[in-house]
Amino acid sequence: MPNFINLLPLRSYRTKVNHKLTFFLLVLSLFTGWQCVQASTAQNAPAELKNLLTQIDTAASQGNAKAVMQYYSPNFTHGDGLNRQSMEKALVSLWQRYPRLRYTTQLQSWRRQGNTVIAETVTQISGLPNANSQNMALNATIRSEQRINGQQIVQQNIISERTQLTSGAKPPQIDFRLPQQVRVGQQFSFDAIVSEPLGEDYLLGAALEEPVKPETLLKPTPVDLELLGSGGLFKVGTATTPGSRWISAVIMRGEGTTMVTQRLQIVK
Repeated sequence: MPNFINLLPLRSYRTKVNHKLTFFLLVLSLFTGWQCVQASTAQNAPAELKNLLTQIDTAASQGNAKAVMQYYSPNFTHGDGLNRQSMEKALVSLWQRYPRLRYTTQLQSWRRQGNTVIAETVTQISGLPNANSQNMALNATIRSEQRINGQQIVQQNIISERTQLTSGAKPPQIDFRLPQQVRVGQQFSFDAIVSEPLGEDYLLGAALEEPVKPETLLKPTPVDLELLGSGGLFKVGTATTPGSRWISAVIMRGEGTTMVTQRLQIVK
């Protein structure tokens, strides 16, 4: 990452970022056909289920795509358009770029619907800087719902997600404010506020909005970074069409960069 203090005479700095990492930081869950009654909380889930989630987290943390994908049905579908093949490709690409990710999944609730288990989970994903990620550290939180038949996940939907990437010796601390869901026609605010004194530093930043689409997952997006006249980004938008959007903030200072991406659900 260049030292942006030296670039301050330029009004903007054009760079490329892949702020869509959250899409394929997918929650990894597995359920088998235990004989059990209807359930709705994690407290009364079978011990085997909790142990198995730990095993899946371990395989994902090791970057073992084959071990992970054996738990996904050949007919697997995803609410954002992924299938089993594109899911595996995304995971392999992610783990090549971030080979030191650690997954920790917690079961929030589960229930049976005929032969199908419906489960909601929250996964924390963290990654330390390394040469492949251009010294970027990653932290993500993803809530998702899975539908499972037998020992394979047949469908998955992301409920909410947020990813933060940081680099440099002193990346800015950002207070990121965005609703998780809005209705069509509703106005909403998006703020990314630097929550620490800047001293003599200047800020460069940009806000991005993109639809959630599988074909843009692995393509970095050019970003024009503007010199910020205040302590962050302050935007107001209007939800236009139903669907999921990635809303991102990129803020740079002399000694570091922070990028935060959150999914915004737009409903009718």
